Amino acid sequence: MIYCIKKKGLQVHAYVIMSNHVHTIFSAKEGFQLSNIIRDFKKFTSKTIINNLIRNNKESRREWILRLLKYHAKYNKNNKTFQFWRLGNRPIELTSPKFTNQKLAYIHLNPVKAGLVDKAEDYIYSSARQYLGRDGLVPIIDILVNNTIGYIK
Repeated sequence: MIYCIKKKGLQVHAYVIMSNHVHTIFSAKEGFQLSNIIRDFKKFTSKTIINNLIRNNKESRREWILRLLKYHAKYNKNNKTFQFWRLGNRPIELTSPKFTNQKLAYIHLNPVKAGLVDKAEDYIYSSARQYLGRDGLVPIIDILVNNTIGYIK
């Protein structure tokens, strides 16, 4: 994400990185296309993760994960080796302040619902902590409407 922020015009408003999926609220700076940024982000992350898997002999699940990624590549005519990301994106336009805050809460509550933390802001791979003034891993641009979010008490 950092590279895309610095070089590709990505604006990150919210994120959560879970073990098997990612949720984000992204936008693009003026003059940039969000679809191009997401394409480049997915290409970079998939290549990096796959190369790390190939090189890391200590990863006990390496063979299983690579076999699974190779299997799924068979169903993508543009990719013959490994399929890391699910094909396509499922963007949702945030059309109102209420809907925006609902999606922000949904993203941030993912690790709580998964039982990883008791409070959303305690999960380090999430922007929830940044919405409470704590440091985070990725710079964000606050998207809160009326400075309220449903899950913060």
